[in-house]
Amino acid sequence: MFDKLKKKDGVKSGRVDMFRRSAVRRRSGDGHGLPDLLSVLPKPAHLQSAVTSWEVCSGRCGAAVTEMNGEEKHQHSSEDHRTGSAAAAAPLRPPRPPGDVTDGRRLEDAGEREVRNSGPILLQRRSDSDLRTQTEKDRTLLLHREQETHINAQEENMEEDGPKEETNEQKLYKVANELLLTERAYVTRLYLLDQVFCAKLTQEAAKGTFPVDVVKGIFCNVACIYAFHSQFLLPDLEARMCQWESRPRIGDILEQHAPFLRMYAEYVKNFDNAMDLLKQWTERSAQFSAIIQEIQKQDICGSLTLQHHMLEPVQRVPRYELLLKDYLKRLPPDAPDRSQAEKSLQTISMAATHSNSAIRKMENLKKLMEIYESLGGEEDIVNASNELIKEGQILKLAARNTSAMERYLYLFNNILLVCVPKFSLVGQRFTVRTRVGIEGIKVVETVNDAYPHTFQVSGKERTLELQASSEQDKDDWIKAFQQTIETFQKKNETFKSASKEAEEDVSTEELGRRAPRWIRDNEVTMCMKCKEPFNALTRRRHHCRACGYVVCWRCSDYKTTLEYDGNRMNKVCKDCFSILTGRTASEERSEAKKRGILEIEAAQFSGSSLVCGFLLYSEKARPWQRVWCVIPEKEAVVLYVYGAPQDVKAQSTIPLLGYSVDDAPRAMDPPCSFRLCQSKSLHSFACESEEQKRRWLQVIRVAVTGDVAELQTAGSGDLANGSHDSGPHSI
Repeated sequence: MFDKLKKKDGVKSGRVDMFRRSAVRRRSGDGHGLPDLLSVLPKPAHLQSAVTSWEVCSGRCGAAVTEMNGEEKHQHSSEDHRTGSAAAAAPLRPPRPPGDVTDGRRLEDAGEREVRNSGPILLQRRSDSDLRTQTEKDRTLLLHREQETHINAQEENMEEDGPKEETNEQKLYKVANELLLTERAYVTRLYLLDQVFCAKLTQEAAKGTFPVDVVKGIFCNVACIYAFHSQFLLPDLEARMCQWESRPRIGDILEQHAPFLRMYAEYVKNFDNAMDLLKQWTERSAQFSAIIQEIQKQDICGSLTLQHHMLEPVQRVPRYELLLKDYLKRLPPDAPDRSQAEKSLQTISMAATHSNSAIRKMENLKKLMEIYESLGGEEDIVNASNELIKEGQILKLAARNTSAMERYLYLFNNILLVCVPKFSLVGQRFTVRTRVGIEGIKVVETVNDAYPHTFQVSGKERTLELQASSEQDKDDWIKAFQQTIETFQKKNETFKSASKEAEEDVSTEELGRRAPRWIRDNEVTMCMKCKEPFNALTRRRHHCRACGYVVCWRCSDYKTTLEYDGNRMNKVCKDCFSILTGRTASEERSEAKKRGILEIEAAQFSGSSLVCGFLLYSEKARPWQRVWCVIPEKEAVVLYVYGAPQDVKAQSTIPLLGYSVDDAPRAMDPPCSFRLCQSKSLHSFACESEEQKRRWLQVIRVAVTGDVAELQTAGSGDLANGSHDSGPHSI
């Protein structure tokens, strides 16, 4: 066929040979671009009509066909269509070894396929419209195939050359983007603290359930920190990252906002006090604890406690410092952003310096919190003075039959906890089996042929024989115990030295008559009475005004008069209280418990009160209830609310000082009513008659001013006229 074209059109033999080679060397499936290949030939009128009316095999398999007796005949079957299609996709697959057999059919290799495809291409007559449509499809397919080949070639080059190293500009962008992503996550945590925890607790405190000042003391300036980050720093960072191609810098933004990070000093300084308040009021107020527990169960908390989330602001400033140092490391020396980035780093470093010591404490506290939760919240180990020395699995040898039992040890600076694992679906959980104090503990290496790597821990509470997993593990445990014992003994010697000096300074005869020398806070690390270690959260330092000892709040919860201070009441320790009063501390605690402000019997007040009687009472919008109200003579500025005249405990007390009195009639209230208002607190009362209302208001209006002398005068007149209203009263 090529010879006929050559003779008829006078085409140069070179071009015809090139066309023949292209047709012969073409892989099966690549024959769809035939019109493109024919474009190299001249196009006389009769040849052009011939080209546009011919096409490759409609099967598109690329199999060889021949021209016999002027007729076009296939020399392939439907099986060749699959073979040709597979061959078309061959560049995207790994080559098969020659002679590979699949599904019982031998697959030809590349050489055999080239020989089979070396015959002339069969052309079939088609209509012009079908030919144009098919040609466009063939060109698109050829283009896609070329793109795939180009991509495969690039991947092969990448595999040969290895991954390309990031440019410096890309590294700077990654640091800036990390700053933005961490800032978004941080603002989410601040939202949780300010708009969820703080808002819910403030809302409940407004009802009078617990003081609003407690919530303010816990969250300190979280609202200011949240406003700064959510309204200023984060929006500026987001805007800059959107403009990164035109303004690739963050030093100017950090320099502008870095001075405001000084507000973190107040938060870090208040953190210990916040943890102390949080612990106290969680134990003291059931409603306070319920609100926190309810929020912590929500998905936004991520199964973390409020204490964990409150650690975030403490750790944030050092995070800025690390990111900015990484940014400066990749910033060229002559970059226009360098001077501003260095200035912002100096400012941030100053803010971080004040927080570093607090951060170390918080990291230790965070670890203690994790251990506390793994122990089921049964061990009181979360305080700043506790430090985890070592933890790990170990075997305990039974005392009778030396059978080995699996145990998990937590070695702290003041106690050893021996735990056993328990089944849990969420995390690792343990139960404390034995507690051994570090004071007086001894560790010795033992020799046991049946159980190697053993050592003995002997304390006041228990003696344990333990087996380590290896000789190195045993040496590590013994070294950790010895260092812990040595550190504990040094602190104990300091404590004994301070105690001896205090005993020499104050004698029993002069106790309370002469001002003592106070032991300095930094001279002791534990309470000088109960010997419990101090911490900034639950066991803070207090001074006895009689002997000058540094004691904890439990041991200083006593008061008595001191002669050197004009016989005024002063806080003293339990030993000084016993010496000065002749009563034991246990008797005082028992008596104080009986004299609780709500546990005074109503009958004790009824005979010595300024005014008392039945009233209808409603707090805010709650339903009205009939109660017995008393304003005693000895506590003339307190209104006691009882359920009945013989109750041994009051339902509530209202300190009248500072309240405002409103006796204007309201349609929604019963007749003869009046109200006591202070801030967001509202107490409503209703009397049986206008005369009873007059007597109550006469005493209350004086009580809210705090004028006790005038109150006694007003009360004596009412008592003479009979101010005890005990008649029934109902709506």
